[in-house]
Amino acid sequence: MRICVISDTHGLLRPEAVERLSGVERILHAGDIGRPEVIEELETLAPVTAVRGNVDLGDWAEAFPETAVVQCAGRSLYLLHDVKQLALDPAAEGIEVVISGHSHKPRIETEGGVLYLNPGSAGPRRFSLPIALAILELGPGAPRAEILEIEP
Repeated sequence: MRICVISDTHGLLRPEAVERLSGVERILHAGDIGRPEVIEELETLAPVTAVRGNVDLGDWAEAFPETAVVQCAGRSLYLLHDVKQLALDPAAEGIEVVISGHSHKPRIETEGGVLYLNPGSAGPRRFSLPIALAILELGPGAPRAEILEIEP
């Protein structure tokens, strides 16, 4: 299963990001959506699960939870905005992948058998950090992730 992981769009869904989503079966948005139209557009490409981030305020944002457990290809994924607010032991809960955003810094790291994935920010550029999203592949063996930088 091929999943797009995106975060920190801050209301900006770049055409270059949309182009990279060809062939994904699911989209996971790790918060700081910015406006509901971002999710509406993503939903035209594949089913979306999203959590709200610290900039997602107002009535529209209340429709999105702060965390979500997502089942994909027989795997448990945990979605939240800020990994520093992780309030559970993913390995003990049977979670194989923890997906977060917030820092705008792409990260792929395995700790204690759990893959931690931050796709970086796909929205407005922050400092000198790249504009990026990630592709998560779930199949036989361990989950695999790749960061895709976007050149606007």
